[in-house]
Amino acid sequence: MKPLAQWSKKQIGYLGGFVSIALNSALFGVKLWAGLATDSVSMQADAWHTLSDSLTSLIVIIGFWIASRPADREHPFGHGRAELAASLVIGTLLIVVGVTFGWDSIERLRNRQTASFTLVAVVVFGVSALCKEAMAQFSLRLGKRINSTALKADAWHHRSDAIASALIVAGALLGPYLWWIDGALGLAVSALIVYSAAAIIRENTKAIMGEPLPAAARDDIVALVTSLSGDVSDIHHFHFHKYGDHAELTFHVRVKKTMDVGRAHELTAKIEAALKKKYDFDATIHIEPEQPEPSGA
Repeated sequence: MKPLAQWSKKQIGYLGGFVSIALNSALFGVKLWAGLATDSVSMQADAWHTLSDSLTSLIVIIGFWIASRPADREHPFGHGRAELAASLVIGTLLIVVGVTFGWDSIERLRNRQTASFTLVAVVVFGVSALCKEAMAQFSLRLGKRINSTALKADAWHHRSDAIASALIVAGALLGPYLWWIDGALGLAVSALIVYSAAAIIRENTKAIMGEPLPAAARDDIVALVTSLSGDVSDIHHFHFHKYGDHAELTFHVRVKKTMDVGRAHELTAKIEAALKKKYDFDATIHIEPEQPEPSGA
């Protein structure tokens, strides 16, 4: 088996998704067994909730599968933005989780409801919290390795479950002394989940809508182009489009009026090759002649 460093982005995305589905299924079995053994309806419900978490991991897998497909007539720049769409779906599901969590917490506070669980339940939920946080760390590290917003969003979904399980344990242990602790902590975590989900949606929406080339990258490109030819006097009108791993860049280059078409073509080919090599951008360059100096009065 080849090392992870040699895996493709699609393979790493699949790894994160399938590992998540496998572990969620295992946790479902343990929680369901404990819920049936203790005749706990809430534990059985949480078990099915854990199994449903596999849905977000399935969305991740589908997103990577679509994103890896080659360009076609309907999608000439590829399908890379499918991963962004998957992240938006996961972010929306996270908001639903956070709002539902917050509403349940408000109901607990209104009814002065404390958490009460058996020792078996406390142990199962404690182990679940540790496992889900480990899954969150795993997905987050994979997401950072390949700069995947979908895996990072899925990591936050795991973390929200880990926090929920940890709160159940905290509520069970502290409930007899502080009746409000379960509801209060639930509200705080609900706000954190909704805030994180909103950040995920905002980041991916900006990417889908289109963002300008970062100023630092623009300055580097200007320096690179001017270093290739002394005939370049100005570089402007940058347009940048990113489709997953595929990036398109267009800009205008102003050159001396005396440059013939053949030399201009050679210059644009040289610039495009340099940008492809250094940044992996597919560049399209428009050549303009220098403007004549204004005549004196």
